[in-house]
Amino acid sequence: MKFMVTASWTVAAGNAAARAGTMGETIQSILDDIKPEAVYFAAEGGMRTTIMVVDMTEASEIPAVAEPFFLAFDASIDIKPLMEPEDLAKAGPAIEAAVKKFG
Repeated sequence: MKFMVTASWTVAAGNAAARAGTMGETIQSILDDIKPEAVYFAAEGGMRTTIMVVDMTEASEIPAVAEPFFLAFDASIDIKPLMEPEDLAKAGPAIEAAVKKFG
């Protein structure tokens, strides 16, 4: 199952890593381990942010994705499940049932 993983860390934590000359190397090492399908970098809420699409099959894989960012950058992590068009199509009956019951 695909998840969007957003890791954000403060300017202070990012500046410390940048000044130490380790930010790029650390991020690359984390990405090499996680092997995201896609990765983007942005500023979100005034913080350095990495946005990744990661394929995980079970919840026990979450620490392997989150802990490196927690430990390296004192980052906050947000993980959201994603649906592809095929997933949304499979969800059609459940959506219709919810509409009938609650809509």
